[in-house]
Amino acid sequence: MTPNENPATDLPPAGAAPENAPAAEAATAPETATSDAARLAELEARHRELNDAFLRAKAETENVRRRAEEEISKARKYAVESFAESMVPVKDSLEAAIAIQNATNEQLLEGVHATLRQLASALERNKVVELNPAPGSRFDPHQHQAISMVPAEQEPNTVVMVLQKGYLIAERVLRPALVTVAAPK
Repeated sequence: MTPNENPATDLPPAGAAPENAPAAEAATAPETATSDAARLAELEARHRELNDAFLRAKAETENVRRRAEEEISKARKYAVESFAESMVPVKDSLEAAIAIQNATNEQLLEGVHATLRQLASALERNKVVELNPAPGSRFDPHQHQAISMVPAEQEPNTVVMVLQKGYLIAERVLRPALVTVAAPK
């Protein structure tokens, strides 16, 4: 570079196109416009396709949610249906016993025992299990309720006597067994 040359003056002004640029732009402008229009049409088609897929997925999700809510509602409404079906014959037996006018004590006792077996069977079918701890078994505060502690000739904190049976329903305590517990010595 010579001292008289000014590199800034040899450059075209900012924003000016090179001398042959108008011809080049004129030649590529129709091609670019055509490819841009094609690209835009392609993107719009893809957008419609994705929007349609989204709306369908959203509708399907809403349908699944609605069906699940209906099933939950029906499950709550008819949750005791099986249990009620098991209890109806027990009620029938009790009504039949009341209808007999001149029954003897033995007949009534026999009917009560049969109805009790029927009731126990209905409870068992519905996963209601009797909780009747044996005397001497370990006191379990999760399944037993201690009414009192009594002095006894057995290990401390063991069941002495069951005052009222408890019940489990599907491994969950429905009612704890009421028990007396051996006091520490």
